[in-house]
Parts: sequence; C-alpha cells; structure tokens
Amino acid sequence: MSTSTSVSFEDRIDLLWQAVAAGDEHAATAVVFDAIEDGHSAERVLLDLVAAVQRKVGEEWAANRMTVAQEHAATAINDRAISALSYRYAAHTAGSRGRVVVACVDGEWHGLPARMLAEVLKLRGWKVDYLGAQVPPAHLITHIHQTGPDLVALSSSIATRLPTAHAAITAVQATNTPVLVGGAAFGEHGQYARLLGADFWAPDAATAADRLERGQLPSPQPAHQPIDDLPHLADQEYTMVARTHTTLVRTVMAGLEDRFPAMRGYTPLQRQHTAEDIAHIVDFLATALYIGDTELFTGFLTWTAGILTARSVPARSLLPALDILSAELKDFPRAVDMLTQATDHVTGTRSVIASDSRNRG
Repeated sequence: MSTSTSVSFEDRIDLLWQAVAAGDEHAATAVVFDAIEDGHSAERVLLDLVAAVQRKVGEEWAANRMTVAQEHAATAINDRAISALSYRYAAHTAGSRGRVVVACVDGEWHGLPARMLAEVLKLRGWKVDYLGAQVPPAHLITHIHQTGPDLVALSSSIATRLPTAHAAITAVQATNTPVLVGGAAFGEHGQYARLLGADFWAPDAATAADRLERGQLPSPQPAHQPIDDLPHLADQEYTMVARTHTTLVRTVMAGLEDRFPAMRGYTPLQRQHTAEDIAHIVDFLATALYIGDTELFTGFLTWTAGILTARSVPARSLLPALDILSAELKDFPRAVDMLTQATDHVTGTRSVIASDSRNRG
C-alpha cells in the first residue's frame, strides 16, 4: 500500500505506531518507505518518525499498556525498518568525511539510539563502524587500534551503566581518540557526560551529526584515571555497596519477609519480581554514590513509584526496603544520607499521587 502526499507526518506516526503495535513488519516498512517516496528525507524519517514511535513504545510500557514481550517485538520491528532504510539509502554514501565508531557501553542493551546515530552519520557521509549493544571495553579498544577512527561515540540509556561508561571513556581517551557520548544515562542536560570527562555530549543524533559536520572534533583529554574525575570515590562507599550487591538484596528480602510474613507465600515469580525491584534500588544507589549525585537516586525512586502505581502497587511499598538498606549501610554516611533523602522523596511522591487520584475522582 502507498500513502498519498496529503497524509500528514503526524498521521504517518500513527500509521507506524499501529504497525509496530500489531507486530506487522511489512506494514511498518511500507510506512517508512512511503514517507520517503512522498518527499521526506531519510534522516527525517529516522529521527522524526521511527524515533517518535520508539519513544511511544517506551511510554506505553511504562504506563503498563504494553508487556515487555510486546515492547521487545515493537522495538525489533523498528530496528528492521531501519535496516531496510539503511540498505536502500545509507549503504550508498561514500563515507568520505572520516571514520566514527558507534557503540553501546558494556551492559547497555538498548541499541536503537546508537543505531539511529550510526545511520544518520552514514547519511551525512561518514564511514561508520556500528558495534551494537553491550560492547566490552577490551573489544572496543582492540577495534580502535585496528581501525584508527577519528571519533568514538558511546551510547547508554541506563544510568546504572555510568561507572562502566566512565571506564570506557577513559580507556578510549588513552588511545588518543576523542569521545562523544549520548543517551538518557548521561542526564537531560549532559551533566553526567561532563562529570565523567567525556570530550563532548550531544542530546540527539542530529545535534551530534551537526557538530561533526562543522568540524568540531575536540582533542581528547590527557590519559587519566576515573578517580581523577571523581575524587569522592576515595571513600570506598561505591566499591563496598557494589561488591555486596547480592548480599544486600538477600538481606532486604529476608527483612521484608520478617515485616510482611505474607511474602513467604509468594510464588517463585512474585519473589523473582520483588528481588529484581530491590536489585534495581541497590544498583541505582551504587551509581548515585559513584557519581556523587543524590538526585539520580531520588529521580529513580520517583520513576519507580510511577511504574508501581501504574501496576496497582502502592508507592509506599518502597519504604521498608529503603529502611532496611539504611540499617545495613549505617556505617556509610553518604549512602545513609541518600537513603534518607529518598525516603522523604517517596513519602512526598505518595502525597502527590494520592492527591492526583482524589482530583481524578
């Protein structure tokens, strides 16, 4: 099927959304190519059509209107639509501007944002080595030594990968190669990119491509160690929390069972989900300790409260876990302070959620 030029771009977004939500790969690809045939550039289709639908996929999952399996299927269809577009358009560019390596940091499985950047750079005339999701630093460095790129672009959507991203940034810079970073993990305004010593940050693929097009490649920073950027790591709080992660999760689980005996009757799946939620809390606490920013932790708790509320789980269910963690980490002042602030934050979030509920009623 082919759409006509009378179809608005907003309608095309709806058409692509319907296709990916229905799991219809052929319809999704047709919407992408129809948009190009009607005069829209391949880059605009990537960034304003496919990316817009992918954001909606995430929003629908967060609102509990899409399962994890459906979210994965929709993402896979978007990825295949990008592949089809790349084969037809980006594959024929000369790649004369220079060479860029695009990769996700180790442990980051959200590869689509990095893929978007790689395709935009190809369309702009760069030779791009797209290494995909979860690239171990050793493999990345080996590839740099083998290919000698002008720039390495690192992507991360999950804030808990920031310590790994920091290690990758410093390792790449040690090869005398500048590093561009992007993705939600680095903060809305790139604040964590600057904190971790990246050479530059871009909020989106188009901005990154524009800067490279203007020849704004920076000189890489001198070789240094992560602690040079984050002197507070000398207190070892991050290291101790990260190393005892498994023990902390088990301790919180046991403490919750003592407080709520009904938990002992949980099914294996319920126990698994509870343990996963606690593990995420410990992960974000460790990351907040690493970068020295309490707002990272409280922001995660606010987001989690919203996710739980959308699934009919009260936000107050987070409080006992925070209390048990505070008792376990009583000898770590930065951790206790973060947990105290997070408890106050969740209590305030509960009030807001309750107020919103009354207003809707």
